[in-house]
Amino acid sequence: MPTKPLGDHGERIAAAYLTDAGLRVLDRNWRCREGELDIVARDREALVFCEVKTRRGTGFGHPVEAVTAVKQRRLHTLAQRWLAAHDEHAPDLRFDVVGVLMRPGRPALVTHLRGAFS
Repeated sequence: MPTKPLGDHGERIAAAYLTDAGLRVLDRNWRCREGELDIVARDREALVFCEVKTRRGTGFGHPVEAVTAVKQRRLHTLAQRWLAAHDEHAPDLRFDVVGVLMRPGRPALVTHLRGAFS
């Protein structure tokens, strides 16, 4: 599976996982000129900005390890842009990472790191 379809499939799996866990997805693949937020959700009193990483294997590390300090800074900027563009408020902001590991012939393995970084 090429990279873009793989990522899209992983984001669908992550959105379903988060919904099943009780979060309400507010936005998916929101874009501005600085980049894209994969998923924005509400978890009770928190707005959650969620980065999704999907991999076919762990040869380059676990998917969640792909969220570097540079990516974290970009996600902070994107979250501020999203907040400025939407009338959505919450007392807490949280940054989560969802890793989706595709396993041939088996269900995907989902790892959800709540509050992965601040």
